[in-house]
Amino acid sequence: MKSVSALIFGFNEYGLEIARNVNYKYKDITIFNLDKSEFIYAGDIDYTLRIFDLSDDWEEIEEEFDMEKSIIFCAIRDEAKNIFLTISLRSYFKDATIISLTNNKEDANKLKMAGASKVIPIVETTAGIITDMLKKPIATEILHNILYEDSELKIEQVKIENAKYFEKEFPADINWSERFGILVLSIVHEDMSREFIYSSKSKHTKLIDGDILIAVGYDTDLKDFQKRIGG
Repeated sequence: MKSVSALIFGFNEYGLEIARNVNYKYKDITIFNLDKSEFIYAGDIDYTLRIFDLSDDWEEIEEEFDMEKSIIFCAIRDEAKNIFLTISLRSYFKDATIISLTNNKEDANKLKMAGASKVIPIVETTAGIITDMLKKPIATEILHNILYEDSELKIEQVKIENAKYFEKEFPADINWSERFGILVLSIVHEDMSREFIYSSKSKHTKLIDGDILIAVGYDTDLKDFQKRIGG
């Protein structure tokens, strides 16, 4: 009997965080590593690690996994290789769910054209945002909706250029959903430090110009929010 699994291509922090947070849905998780020399210790995750090559034939995977019920994550750091991988997988598995990660919006368009079911842009300034997000149950639910449901929700980074808008408020005290129709998950400061919106530090630190908010919402609401804060 074929296995229903999460197949993650990319043995890096993104791939590992994805593995940690899809195990509630997929008991069988396989991570494919392109670089034999790369190793990240992850003793808290139950997964199978395999070495693969971009020239590999996908017949073996097709024989082992139920590809219509499984989910594929393309999370290779090299964008060109990630796009090639997406094209290769889509050409072989017409009906598979393929989630591709990218570092910029330009490559996001390429990945969509390559056949990705959904694309999640991730920029270097938020290189740990998935790690941060998934520590909160509500964030896990949001990510679930973005990945698995037919949802128009997006994850965006919004840079604050009009901090006076929040002059007398702390981020944890703001009702983001009521005022803006969005959910803010995390703050990334100019020194690249970051914390959850409801962390103790966030409750006592005001927003300043240059802070980046990691927000989830619908496209119209996110654009409206960006206009208000000058981002």
